[in-house]
Amino acid sequence: MAAALFSTAILICLLPVSVSSSGFPAALKLERAIPANHEMEMNELKARDRTRHGRLLQSLGGVVDFPVDGTFDPFVVGLYYTKLRLGSPPRDFYVQIDTGSDVLWVSCASCNGCPQTSGLQIQLNYFDPGSSATATPISCSDQRCSWGVQSSDSGCSVQNNLCAYTFQYGDGSGTSGCSTSQTGDLVKPDRAVDGIFGFGQQGMSVISQLASQGVAPRVFSHCLKGENGGGGILVLGEIVEPNMVFTPLVPSQPHYNVNLLSISVNGQALPINPSVFSTSNGQGTIIDTGTTLAYLSEAAYIPFVEAITNAVSQSVRPVVSKGNQCYVLTSSVADVFPPVSLNFAGGASMFLNPQDYLIQQNNVGGTAVWCIGFQRIQNQGITILGDLVLKDKIFVYDLVGQRIGWANYDCSMSVNVSATSSSGRSEYVNAGQFSDNAAPQKLSLDIVGNIIMLLLLVINMFL
Repeated sequence: MAAALFSTAILICLLPVSVSSSGFPAALKLERAIPANHEMEMNELKARDRTRHGRLLQSLGGVVDFPVDGTFDPFVVGLYYTKLRLGSPPRDFYVQIDTGSDVLWVSCASCNGCPQTSGLQIQLNYFDPGSSATATPISCSDQRCSWGVQSSDSGCSVQNNLCAYTFQYGDGSGTSGCSTSQTGDLVKPDRAVDGIFGFGQQGMSVISQLASQGVAPRVFSHCLKGENGGGGILVLGEIVEPNMVFTPLVPSQPHYNVNLLSISVNGQALPINPSVFSTSNGQGTIIDTGTTLAYLSEAAYIPFVEAITNAVSQSVRPVVSKGNQCYVLTSSVADVFPPVSLNFAGGASMFLNPQDYLIQQNNVGGTAVWCIGFQRIQNQGITILGDLVLKDKIFVYDLVGQRIGWANYDCSMSVNVSATSSSGRSEYVNAGQFSDNAAPQKLSLDIVGNIIMLLLLVINMFL
């Protein structure tokens, strides 16, 4: 979700923030958005996971990993989220994982318009600054306020010398406060969470603040599972996979912009002018976990849809449903639809299976309707790669090397994470075994009181 300045609110910081194995391990059994009749089974699995412990943060070079819940499927959830513990004493908060914004915020106890319940079967919480011993207002002279001003996420009140921020996301939803008010999709109870975990690369983001304190490496990774209810893992550290390919980040951009050069269908490059993907004047290609689907400018969308339709026209019946190009078929999409590759600078290609660019709309009597999941953006030269494309892959955001890497991967399996031990030696840590048939091997951390996370939240609006 791209953020823009919206109104004003006072900032606070929590010292320390709890991301803890006390009640919520930093690595757990994979949680999924599953039917209610599986609830007891998942409770048993989570109870078993809480009994397992591992090494402390400092001995592993700052590697922390979190279980991820949710799914890309817009007909089920349409977002991925994890759970944090914030405040002193700590409380649990569910937050959406968003690489398209920088701020970590949760709903405030005095919030106006915040949802009261969630269709995700999670217990919503509200942060109360008055009940946290470590919640403190941030002054205008604080460096964190300067970071927010640079990214247009905050401003300063001359009257009371307090730093303030508020912003509006690209989908029109907005927040002001910790959060004291919300609008748009944020208030819809069907997919409500407590807040948003911004993983952008600006100074205000948690990953940047932890790295500046020497607490965690300036790299993070995720593996988002697509099928069977979703889920996955989020790692403050680098997931290591031998098939990783990397492309450089476009420098001096507020988001994770990469240079997309071309799109190929069935190995044939589409007739799209490369300038369509160039990064300039608000154009370019952005990787954003806060976006559910994927978006192409009209100049790229039309040839993409035409190429897919031409490739399958002999096997399926094309139809238009609610303005989207769809296809009626009785066989598997994997047997009919062509492979697609997104080709980036540095020779890195992202290979997409049909399920990475199609969404199943319905299935009645053995007849399935699949629709193009890529959406058209009119009058804008922007490409956004959201969860539809990012799922079922390891992604590594290397902010030190200014590059992003990926590899196709079964995100229900364990991953190895590169870490530096207290002796200075490189180690590989197994960051979770999510097989239903095996006991999890996981890195479980308790960093309550052990780190200072300079987390920016909003406490109140001022006139």
